[in-house]
Amino acid sequence: MAIELVTLGQAKAHLRVTHAHEDSDIQLKLNAATRMALAFLDRDVFSTQAELDAAVAAGTARPCPLLAADDDMDMVRAGILLTLGDLFANREEVVTGTITSQLPTGAKACLLPLRRMGA
Repeated sequence: MAIELVTLGQAKAHLRVTHAHEDSDIQLKLNAATRMALAFLDRDVFSTQAELDAAVAAGTARPCPLLAADDDMDMVRAGILLTLGDLFANREEVVTGTITSQLPTGAKACLLPLRRMGA
C-alpha cells in the first residue's frame, strides 16, 4: 500500500486486540478498509506536499487531492477504523440483510463530507 493512514498499532487499539497472533489478518483487513475508504472518496492522498506537487506536475493526480497531514484526515482515519471494525466483527457473510461491499453507516458519515462529487 502506498500510504499508511492508520498503523497496525492504532488498528489493534481500536479493535481492543492486545495479542499478536491475529496481526496478519488485521493488517489484511486494514489494507482493505483503507482501499475501500479511498475508493469511496475518489481522491488521491499524498504523504507530503512534494509528492502532491510532483503528481500534479506529471498530470497523474486526480482532482481535489488530500495531504495525509490535513486536518480532514482525522475523519478519513475514523472512517477506515469503523470499516475495519466492521470487517473484523463480520468475518463471514452470515449477517442477514447486509452487503459486505458497502461501507458501514458510521464510516460513510465520516467520509461523505470529503468525497469528490461530480467529474
